[in-house]
Amino acid sequence: MTGNRQPTIKTVAARAGVGRTTVSRVINGSDLVSADARERVLAAIKELNYVPNSVARGLVTSRTDSVALVIPESESRLGAEPFFAALIRGVSAALAETGTQLQLTLVRDQLERDQLTASVATRRVDGVLLVSVHANDRLPGILEEMGLPTVLAGRRDEREGLSYVDSDNAGGAAAAVRHLLGRGRRRIATITGALDMDVGRSRLAGWRDAHREAGLRADESLAETGDFSEEGGRRAMRSLLERAPDLDAVFAASDLMAVGALAELRRQKRQVPGDVAIIGFEDSVLARHTDPPLTTVRQPVEEIGRTMARILTDITQHGAERQQVTLPTELVVRESS
Repeated sequence: MTGNRQPTIKTVAARAGVGRTTVSRVINGSDLVSADARERVLAAIKELNYVPNSVARGLVTSRTDSVALVIPESESRLGAEPFFAALIRGVSAALAETGTQLQLTLVRDQLERDQLTASVATRRVDGVLLVSVHANDRLPGILEEMGLPTVLAGRRDEREGLSYVDSDNAGGAAAAVRHLLGRGRRRIATITGALDMDVGRSRLAGWRDAHREAGLRADESLAETGDFSEEGGRRAMRSLLERAPDLDAVFAASDLMAVGALAELRRQKRQVPGDVAIIGFEDSVLARHTDPPLTTVRQPVEEIGRTMARILTDITQHGAERQQVTLPTELVVRESS
């Protein structure tokens, strides 16, 4: 060796008098190597102080030791919603334990979708973690057709065929509405998430379920569709107050929409919780800093991210079967209800 150049798999192969594939097989513990060749390769590795890398391993395993976290949203949405930051923290923490690299990929238009598809087709990643799945999104189907290991945050519907990690959306929403009913509220509105997403439909179902359990009819005129954004919550609250000024509680399907609803209630001089009680969903950092602090349904977002990463690792590194996991939620009562 000369200078400070690091030895490569090619260097090891030349020193051992074998091909690079043989070196890779030794590195990866394959049995398809003779005892003599194995000894020569190991001796060369020791002599050269060679450290195997993911490229060398990939010659045999076709693994890149990297996965893509794909979020089909804009940068502004990514920065505004605490959900994404918490999910990324969970994914990163779990992957760090395995030495796997994380590629964060935003898919905002067709060009970026095509670029992602090309990357997947050439196997530049071992698998995909896919977030924010809408009903009309073709991406999960494309990944499935390509045979690339994929884990979703949430599911498309109850017939989901891919691996996913979700929270108990319907159960959490029902717990929120039961709490409001227990406090004597009877005109309970809801601001839903996007209804082309299972998470939006499931939280709406929980609102209905709690009414039915109490022997009440959920007034569908008190359901207003939102989009998980603060401005969406503000608009929805305004619409609800216009057609139902006597409402006395609101379950918002996300903390961010609850923040928007609180702002609109304040603008219209409604006291919270005196005139209108309000509950969000997520228990993000926002919930502890609203005025008043927000009652909300805690979902374990970081744990969702960690579990997604672990499932994908199980599949890519150990050949595990599909896994579908639903994590529990918990009502956190604060002053807004």
